[in-house]
Amino acid sequence: MENEVHSPHKDNTASIENSHSETKELEVTFTSQQQPQISSHKPKSKFVATASLCLISAVIGGLTTVAAVPYLYPAKTLSPIQTSNSSFAQVANLTATQPNFPVEQIAKDLGPAVVGVSNFQSSQSYFGSSSDLQEAGSGSGFIIDALKGYIVTNNHVIDGAQKITVSLSDGRNLVAKVIGADPRTDLAVLQIADTKNLTAVKLGDSSKLEVGEPVVAIGNPGGNDFARSVTTGVVSATNRTLDIQGEASFNLIQTDAAINPGNSGGPLVDYQGLVIGINSAKYAEQGFEGMGFSIPISDAMPTIQQLIASGVAKHPALLVSTDDQYNTYAQSNNKPLGAYIAAVTANGPAAKAGIVKGDVITKLNNVPIQNSSDLIHELYKYNVGSTVTLTYNRNGQTNQVQATLGEISSNQ
Repeated sequence: MENEVHSPHKDNTASIENSHSETKELEVTFTSQQQPQISSHKPKSKFVATASLCLISAVIGGLTTVAAVPYLYPAKTLSPIQTSNSSFAQVANLTATQPNFPVEQIAKDLGPAVVGVSNFQSSQSYFGSSSDLQEAGSGSGFIIDALKGYIVTNNHVIDGAQKITVSLSDGRNLVAKVIGADPRTDLAVLQIADTKNLTAVKLGDSSKLEVGEPVVAIGNPGGNDFARSVTTGVVSATNRTLDIQGEASFNLIQTDAAINPGNSGGPLVDYQGLVIGINSAKYAEQGFEGMGFSIPISDAMPTIQQLIASGVAKHPALLVSTDDQYNTYAQSNNKPLGAYIAAVTANGPAAKAGIVKGDVITKLNNVPIQNSSDLIHELYKYNVGSTVTLTYNRNGQTNQVQATLGEISSNQ
């Protein structure tokens, strides 16, 4: 599939789209808790910082490949959503004077806010007729607004669902509706109608995380039989980049807290009991342990807020398609690495800037671009309407142009 810059989704309107599955050393696939009667596509991808290892996305609760390219905002303190009846809160500016809570207290406080999410789809019998809805996969989520019943999870957890149910810590099993879902960021917001005695999480500031900081992961590995399992670890690294649809543009948090199939969409929590990440992927090559990845909550919040406000998330777009198979050719023929332009949408931002098929984008605002993921990663640091400088190679000549970023929404 082509790699699209506004999103690596297969959508033809995407700004960078991976249209060919190049030979990759790393395999990325959703490791959601899935039922055998429903098949799921397992995409192949590349862990940018590592060659020759197999990476399995624990986009850990989902069913099928998702294409998601998030807004990556510069690190900043986010404000609470200001509504008169909302319990949704953003906690920031933590200081060293604030006490750390023991893990048992974190589990006690946060456990009731973590939910199981089940994805039901119709299955096909051997004779081709549809049968009743059956659970196709499951994941996790967490309550972000107790008064309105809003729940955050991963898009791949609910992708393709004909019915979604949410299991609560008090034993209730409720039907949920989708408020908004964005495959380009692998984020989704659900809502349940029965808001009696709900507990919501509090959100931290993931931009302040430090390597070595202790964290707790809570989720439903293996489904509801292991609901609200608690694992502990540390922040192993920050600013990790994975070429996984949905996480490709996030600077991910790496943690050694155990993350397993079914944890997708669950919270990563610091020792102040604040959510600082959304557990999304794991490295599952045999012999490797303790390599899980989470979407930083501060980077995810702009999209979550858009989904809550309007049900739709909008993203900046160049409206070009790229083909990373070019890089294999480039390495063998001493050509510059970059994002090879396979197609340009007429009258789109790149077309208006003079970019044509065959150009190779090598820099965005002087930041080196070596592949489509790099282009996506840099592009989504900006907003719709921002002007960026593209450096590109055409027929051996290096050129520069300015492009004003367009817009594409999650429902396109």
